[in-house]
Amino acid sequence: MIEPHGGTLINKALPKLEKERIIEEAHEFLSIKVGLSKWKEIKNISYGVFSPLEGFMNQNEMLNVLEHMYLESNVAWPIPIVLDVSKAEIKDLKIDDNVILTDISRKPIALLNIEDIYEYDKKYFSQKVYGTLDASHPGVKKVFNQKDLFLGGEIFLINKLPSEFPDLDLKPIETRVLFKTKKWDKVVAFQTRNPPHLGHEYVQKAALTFHDGLFVNPVIGKKKSGDFLDDVIIKAYKTLIDNYYPENRVVLSTFETEMRYAGPKEAVFHAIARKNFGCDYIIIGRDHAGVGDFYGPYEAHEIFKHFPDLKIEPLFFRSFSRCNICNSVVNDKICPHPQKDHTFFSGTKIREMIKSGIKPTPDIMRPEVADVILKYQNPFC
Repeated sequence: MIEPHGGTLINKALPKLEKERIIEEAHEFLSIKVGLSKWKEIKNISYGVFSPLEGFMNQNEMLNVLEHMYLESNVAWPIPIVLDVSKAEIKDLKIDDNVILTDISRKPIALLNIEDIYEYDKKYFSQKVYGTLDASHPGVKKVFNQKDLFLGGEIFLINKLPSEFPDLDLKPIETRVLFKTKKWDKVVAFQTRNPPHLGHEYVQKAALTFHDGLFVNPVIGKKKSGDFLDDVIIKAYKTLIDNYYPENRVVLSTFETEMRYAGPKEAVFHAIARKNFGCDYIIIGRDHAGVGDFYGPYEAHEIFKHFPDLKIEPLFFRSFSRCNICNSVVNDKICPHPQKDHTFFSGTKIREMIKSGIKPTPDIMRPEVADVILKYQNPFC
């Protein structure tokens, strides 16, 4: 099985006795409240989804990632994982202090050992991560709404907050054991933030034809307005898998994180996370993790040339469509017919149909999947 990124699967969950001690002494520590998206990052660090990270990045690490897309240890990493705080929140804290990170109800989540407190340039950060300063980009907007300081340091998990989909909430140690139990030697990951249409099914089955198992791993977390609700995505995929996939060839599990819409850099980030789950390959489609017209359609393919040491292998799929002459789903490498004879799988068009209460036709989406979506009065964020 493929090694975790950086060689070691990180586990930052405190042993039971240590956890109980910290909880008893929690009143002795200062605390900082964090929102749900930040809690998901704490969880992903703690259970090794973000291996080899053991906490939030200090200034040198953050700058190295922004400038070179590598950690100081020379391990590939394209997007900083940071904890933003206000001056008021840290006015009584200093380097080497321990602080409790809590949820909004003040329940302790993790202990952070402060290694660095630093300012950052929001313009520089946005330009390096997203390649733009355009405020209409949801990632740029988020950065400019962040607090003005970053806290860096190692974290130790105290309490795990409940998952929205507990039966699908698998840690990397669990997926790795599961893949071995299923005797899957080579596993293909599929990243998604949408319910499946026939084009998605086509690329998944094309990849699965040559490998042992498919790991469908939808992003569960904050998305931009107009994206599909998490519950819709999960129920749609369960329906597709139950009706159109063979048993023991697909695992559906959630990736609890926010969408960053960072295009090519996020494609590499997604690959690293799935490598930690135990996947050997990841499907990278057209405009992976893109938004609007901020990235070229195949920038997410080209960026992988800069990471020859990544080890998880990207499977690149270009455009795919339904050819009315071939009467099947095809891609531009296998079909000779002109575009006028094709039906293209447009996410925008599918959203417009659903908003109008129109059921996508069977040449676009499986009827059972469309029925799941249309049961919702409003299936969008």
